[in-house]
Amino acid sequence: MRILMACAAFPPNLPGGAQTSSLMLARMLQSQGADITVVNVGDVAGVEDVQGLRVHRIRSPNIYWDYLKRRPNWKKPIWHLLENGNPFAFSAMRRQIRTVRPDLLLTVSIENINVASWAAAKLAGLPVAHTSFNSFLMCWNSVMQRDSENCSRQCSSCRTTSLGKKFFTRYVDGVVGESQDVLNRHMAEGYFPNAVMKRIPAVLPRLHAEAGRRFPAGRPFRVGFLGLHSHFKGIAHLADAAQMMADMPDVEFHIAGEGAERDNFGEEVRRRFPAASTRFYGWVKADDYLREIDVLVYPSIGREAFGRASIEAFAHAVPVISTSIGGVAENITDGVNGYHVPPGDAGAIREAILRMALAPATYERLSAGALAAAHGYLPDTLGREFSSFLETVRARSERRLQRKTEVHPA
Repeated sequence: MRILMACAAFPPNLPGGAQTSSLMLARMLQSQGADITVVNVGDVAGVEDVQGLRVHRIRSPNIYWDYLKRRPNWKKPIWHLLENGNPFAFSAMRRQIRTVRPDLLLTVSIENINVASWAAAKLAGLPVAHTSFNSFLMCWNSVMQRDSENCSRQCSSCRTTSLGKKFFTRYVDGVVGESQDVLNRHMAEGYFPNAVMKRIPAVLPRLHAEAGRRFPAGRPFRVGFLGLHSHFKGIAHLADAAQMMADMPDVEFHIAGEGAERDNFGEEVRRRFPAASTRFYGWVKADDYLREIDVLVYPSIGREAFGRASIEAFAHAVPVISTSIGGVAENITDGVNGYHVPPGDAGAIREAILRMALAPATYERLSAGALAAAHGYLPDTLGREFSSFLETVRARSERRLQRKTEVHPA
């Protein structure tokens, strides 16, 4: 199958789990025999090779593409308005379809690439599949939070400002969610009315450990965090838990990632960690970083669509402490490969860390459980599952087109 894969994030643009998941998905489908052409937005248009993948960079059809950078306030509403159906993105995708001549359009998240791409594909008679990484289609800030509280349903303001995005979901034939939670949220709001849905988690390229870890000896127990330093990610609550353990020399905090340039939250929250027992890394290669820590904490207070860093930790036999909501919680089996904690509870994070840091046998059991869980995310199994789903979407789209032709013959 010739697939045009349009990605909101793809290396090296927009650091974080989304770009890594896009790359891993493209490589997995390529290994299954698909002919992949990636489309991604960047500063300069052109064609390049990224780890053996053909990537078409196009200039942003919106007024900017890098939403992690600070922007003038007047630009933000214009960006969001255009994301509800951008005619420039529609034209750009039509050009890509004419150039690549794909059998199917696969969108991997949709920011910048734009919902109008789905209409462009349908106009060309192509089946459309979409992979959902977040709640961007339902919420202007993608996280479904208001005043630091999680929204159980789409609020009226987000419903109004997402009307175009919801409208265009009718052109999608199949949706993959990396978690059941993200699929359920879209279904509850009436999105993707004509699509078949399936949970397929993100893929791990390989395992990095051959056995569970031994409890660290001769050094402090290393607690890690890997991701954007944002309110949504809950890093402030990990900082508070760290402060509760500031007088414990046998526990250290190794914090990777950075804050968004558009606000000062990341800088402010880093000052809340105890300086003597905390090391900050900035953005890192995940595999190099995960080899150095003992447990990864995923303290998100928002509903993560998946939480890629959690399964990357499993590949290194690193257990994970996560909050008990959203997609990341689906990756953690409490007491088997890590622990669940309530969102926003620094005391519970502290207790979960100590249950490992003070109990070598417990830690080693959880480490073995993490590595065992990693086997469920390897490419052979997930590649066949994803390819089969895309074939189903393609066949389903062809049947629907055939029925329309029979009802309305030329």
